[in-house]
Amino acid sequence: MSIRHGLLALLDQGPRYGYQLRTEFEARTGATWPLNVGQVYTTLSRLERDGLVEPAGEDEEGHQFYAVTEAGRAELRAWFDSPVPRTNPPRDELAIKLAMAVTVPGVDVPAVVQGQRRHSVKALQDYTRLKGRALAGEARPGGTGQSAGSGADLAWLLVLEQLIFQTEAEIRWLDHCETRLAQQAEIEQARAAEARKAEPAPRTGSAARLGRRRTKAQP
Repeated sequence: MSIRHGLLALLDQGPRYGYQLRTEFEARTGATWPLNVGQVYTTLSRLERDGLVEPAGEDEEGHQFYAVTEAGRAELRAWFDSPVPRTNPPRDELAIKLAMAVTVPGVDVPAVVQGQRRHSVKALQDYTRLKGRALAGEARPGGTGQSAGSGADLAWLLVLEQLIFQTEAEIRWLDHCETRLAQQAEIEQARAAEARKAEPAPRTGSAARLGRRRTKAQP
């Protein structure tokens, strides 16, 4: 998530102060990625340092407004015109957890997968309900309660659908993980069975006694 470019997009519509930026950002994304005011002002300071925004005066209550510069608009256009790179995939906590789980002795990996799958299915159900409400014209989280149809409502719907597709893909991947774990367990069982077959059979009865006599007879 690029807070930096998200704030530039909001400032491109006119000067705003920190709390306004936070409120509008959350309203347009349905509070999916909540921000705190500290994050907003830290980002604004960096944008000002880089020459992408500049102070634009204060109101009667002392709120510091910021406006986008021409360099900031150029940065924003470049962001919109460029695809999001996949050269450095974001760290996925679930993938990291499972990668660690399969290498740490004593971890019940199937239980980890099943627990996550239950959580993901519930999340998918919640997102689907929210989508139904959005299509029915109900107010989005962080919205003003006004009627649907605005650009912010469409933005929220797109964010919801991305979350739905992402969660569906996660559930499919977890199903694949269960299949892969079952296949690996079968492979390990087959290897263990082959190893047992390759072991020499223990001597019993007269054969064992004969073997002991031959050992004693050796000089």
